[in-house]
Amino acid sequence: MAVTGNKQFKRAARIILVGAPGVGKGTQAERLMKRFPQLSAVSSGDLLRNAVRNRTDLGLEAESHMKHGSLVPDDMILKLILSELKAKSWIPPTSSVSDPSPALPSDSPSASFILDGFPRTSLQAARLDSLVPVNLVVSLVTPVNIILGRIADRWVHAPSGRVYNTGFNKPRIEGKDDQTGEPLTKREDDNEQTWRARLQKFNDTSNPLLEHYDRKGILWTVQGNSSDEISPKLFGEFEKRFC
Repeated sequence: MAVTGNKQFKRAARIILVGAPGVGKGTQAERLMKRFPQLSAVSSGDLLRNAVRNRTDLGLEAESHMKHGSLVPDDMILKLILSELKAKSWIPPTSSVSDPSPALPSDSPSASFILDGFPRTSLQAARLDSLVPVNLVVSLVTPVNIILGRIADRWVHAPSGRVYNTGFNKPRIEGKDDQTGEPLTKREDDNEQTWRARLQKFNDTSNPLLEHYDRKGILWTVQGNSSDEISPKLFGEFEKRFC
């Protein structure tokens, strides 16, 4: 699907995309940022990896947790997100994870972002509420059989990480990487049993998360069998709310 346009926001959009593994959150985020140039991506995973790589105090603390096989605490993720938003001057420099009062973020269109990877639970969402008020949560919904079909058709070039799908993104030569001609392989966890377990785990944690945002009146759900079907609906909703 060609993505065109250079739509301008009139106010800040602070967005979370929620969807099952394989639903196409990354694709939709990329398309939204192309269509709405004020949007940036703030990835909790990228922030964490950068902190570890740069040996910051937070990074060293996070690395200690990971080496012991434990999850990085929510407070630590929140501090990373807070630090990033402060660095961009999108929220006041006085904002603090330990301060329960909500921050007063910039409403400038340039302070618009999609938050990726956090929150994943209703408890995390409640903590995030105390830092920055999200103003739209999009629930992306695609039938389970469609997602499982995508996974069954997915092949990868392991050395580069390039991904192909025999349903909509075929390699030029069947079973071969377009750039190197090397063979494509299946990921070890790309099987129906593994993915059904992942989807069930997502449902268990996402339902309370979505209920949290529904109670706040900022949840919007969009359904479709493909990214190309969902994107126009998503663009229309963004233009109605923010442009």
